[in-house]
Amino acid sequence: MDTGWVDSLKFDPNGLVPAIIQDHRDGEVLMVAWMNRDSLLDTLRTGKTHFWSRSRGKYWMKGEESGNVQNVRSVYFDCDRDVLLFKVEQVGGAACHTGHRSCFFTEATGEGPRETAAPVFDPAKVYKR
Repeated sequence: MDTGWVDSLKFDPNGLVPAIIQDHRDGEVLMVAWMNRDSLLDTLRTGKTHFWSRSRGKYWMKGEESGNVQNVRSVYFDCDRDVLLFKVEQVGGAACHTGHRSCFFTEATGEGPRETAAPVFDPAKVYKR
C-alpha cells in the first residue's frame, strides 16, 4: 500500500491523530483511539490496527491480549487531514476492553446514563492485569 499520504496528515503537537474505528459491514462505531506515525504505518503494513495509548504511554496492537484483533478493510482521512477513519472487520466480537462490542454502549438520557448493550466477554477472564 502506498503510504506517501501519511506525510500530509496533521498530527497534533504530541505527534498523535485520532482514529475512529468503524465496523465495515454495519457502520457501527466501535471505538476511538490515537495513532502516532509508527502505529499508523504498522497498521498499514500489517492490516491490523495499532495505536498509541495516551493513558498508558505505550504503543499497542488491538487484540494483543484479548485476541479481538481488527482487520483493516479501508482507510479514510477527513478534509482537514487531522482525523482518520478505519473500516474494520472486528474479530472476536468485541472492540472494547470492558468486553462490549463497541466502546459506545452507554446512552446519556434525561434520567441519567443507561447501558444499551451487554458485554460479550468477561474482561477479568481475558486480561491478566
